[in-house]
Amino acid sequence: MFLGTHTPRLDEKGRLILPAKFRDELAGGVVITKGQERCLYVFPMPEFQRIAGQLREAPVTNKAARAYSRVFFASAHDEVPDKQGRVTIPAHLREYASLGRDLVVIGASTRVEVWDKQAWDDYLTASEEEFADIEEGVLPGGL
Repeated sequence: MFLGTHTPRLDEKGRLILPAKFRDELAGGVVITKGQERCLYVFPMPEFQRIAGQLREAPVTNKAARAYSRVFFASAHDEVPDKQGRVTIPAHLREYASLGRDLVVIGASTRVEVWDKQAWDDYLTASEEEFADIEEGVLPGGL
């Protein structure tokens, strides 16, 4: 499970050094793709394969499933982190997420999310009040 918030920087070659805490689970390969709210999702290869299997099971007649699959797979980039735990984020994904030099990398349970630092700060500010109100609808039975 991926947990926590980290603040690495993007280097001049578009590479991200994965947080040390995440490296073992991501060492076998990752898939980076577009996420919601203009962040990037980084999946360990087994988790990406599990999600891909679920999407394959969705009927081709389901318009929403087709649309989601197109964006999800068309923007996906697979890579094995190097010995220093670095992965290259392709230009089209850096552009999608408006990534500058300062990043925020968060653990989001089964995936890692990569955010531009300012975008993450804006997201937290905008969603702070909503956070307290959504617990009941998201967690059956509450905490």
